[in-house]
Amino acid sequence: MYCGASIGNDDIYKKAAVKLADWLVENNLDLVYGGGGVGLMGTLAQEVLSKNGEVYGIMPQELVDRGAAFEGLTDLKVVSNMSIRKQRMLELSDGCIALPGGPGTLEEIIEAFSWARLGDNDNPCVLYNVDGYFDPLKLMFDSMVDKGFLTEADREKLFFSDSLDDIYQFMDGYVPPMIRKYSK
Repeated sequence: MYCGASIGNDDIYKKAAVKLADWLVENNLDLVYGGGGVGLMGTLAQEVLSKNGEVYGIMPQELVDRGAAFEGLTDLKVVSNMSIRKQRMLELSDGCIALPGGPGTLEEIIEAFSWARLGDNDNPCVLYNVDGYFDPLKLMFDSMVDKGFLTEADREKLFFSDSLDDIYQFMDGYVPPMIRKYSK
């Protein structure tokens, strides 16, 4: 799960994090996330824990040292840097979902999608499109297809939706993209 260390300026984002936490617990899905205790990250983790769900955090030492870690997780793995954090999160999770967030959230979900295209990530990649937050990004990926920088088949492997039922269906039926071949 990728989401912001900020809460956003509209209560709809916090409500979406609470709804997502309910959905995770109802579907017996554990939360694997960055380990933070603030913003949407903290809200999501607190809600899952309050419903007796399992929450696994992965956080670099530098953020632990700054007091960013959520206390009381099921487990918190402390790693040496952000690159290892992202890799470990992919290894421990069965899917990648991004809630609204800032540049870090975008970087993480886009890297997960890029790694899927390379064959290094078998997890489905989803942008939980709360209140149309990711609409401009969706248009950007559609433009990549239109301009010949992304295949339509690969584009279909990146899912945008505000419906948790549709997200579940996408993830349940997900088949990783074919490993990209290169030709000159």
